[in-house]
Amino acid sequence: MTKIIETRDLSYSYGDGTQAIKGINISLDQGKKVALVGPNGAGKSTLMLMMNGILRPNSGEVLFLGKPLRYDAASLRSIRRAVGMVFQNSDDQLFAPTVYQDVAFGPINLGFPSEKVKRYVGFALQYVGLCGYERRPPHHLSGGEKKRVAIAGILAMEPEVMILDEPTSNLDPASSEEIMEMLDELNHGGKTLIISTHDVELAYRWADEVILMKDGEVVRRGTAQDVFGDVDLIRDARLKLPLVVDIYHELIGRGIARVSKPPRNILELCDLLQHKSGDGAQASGKIYICDVDQVHECEIRTLIDRDSVSFIGGMGTAAKALSERCNISLDFTYGVIDKCILKALTGKSALIMTSGGMVDHALHRIQDYCRESGAEIETCSLSRESDWREC
Repeated sequence: MTKIIETRDLSYSYGDGTQAIKGINISLDQGKKVALVGPNGAGKSTLMLMMNGILRPNSGEVLFLGKPLRYDAASLRSIRRAVGMVFQNSDDQLFAPTVYQDVAFGPINLGFPSEKVKRYVGFALQYVGLCGYERRPPHHLSGGEKKRVAIAGILAMEPEVMILDEPTSNLDPASSEEIMEMLDELNHGGKTLIISTHDVELAYRWADEVILMKDGEVVRRGTAQDVFGDVDLIRDARLKLPLVVDIYHELIGRGIARVSKPPRNILELCDLLQHKSGDGAQASGKIYICDVDQVHECEIRTLIDRDSVSFIGGMGTAAKALSERCNISLDFTYGVIDKCILKALTGKSALIMTSGGMVDHALHRIQDYCRESGAEIETCSLSRESDWREC
């Protein structure tokens, strides 16, 4: 794995003498989803601000792709293009009179020609689902829409890494899930994602790697199951356990579960309980995976009517836009893959509507689940007309 960001003996103190970061040494792999977790004052935001040069360490260094950050104007402009940051409060990041001008600010400052600026802004707004918002004033938007504009402003600069400080702060549950799903899409498109969060449920199910911080230091790093599996450490950091981990430990205490690691999600928890009860699994339903960028709308309707699809899930901006346009009611708009697996295990058929790299991601997730659990779920990936005839 390529190390994309590293810190070596990194320390930082604020002007009032508060030491926010104390000798941190970490390295982050390219293409990963990383969550920094910890209580208030742990140093998460300060560490993130040093990763793209907004703050300069008092001692130690930050490296990007093996090269130490330099702090002259040209070097900072370069690193902030490669490592984009979305702040916790979107109002701190949005200042232009219109959405278009806000998203275009970064590319213009980077010296992109006007035609390239227009093209990149259009792509970024389409990606975050805000086509048609170009002339709107950002301060008239909802919290979730403001967050999308802030993300679009970073996307328009083509970063390799995106850093998001509390990406779901002050958002309603549906908007929070949509933002995290968008980050999943970006990750499967090749971007390295780093977030800070107090939301242990989010960090536990989303991150490839969790870094637990306390009092300016890294106290534990590893997979979500490794970090949140250390109950005493999580409580010492003044965090709560994710609900599924809490239930798992209750099951352990009652002698119902004996597996070595807690489940990552509801699907794994259900498998654990079913295995313990000894109930035999019934015949599985079928999961269709549809690439909405390549399949005509009428063909989707035909599939739903012809094959008696019981449940429909939409992943990504394109899928949700199509469902609105075609008046297709979505049963699942987040956690789509696992929810469709759960329904298939009860003998129901489900359709996952998505696009791009998320098509292969959904297929591989189902295949991995079947291999690990021993379940047999028939899948059909639909991206071309010939695929429909075969299914």
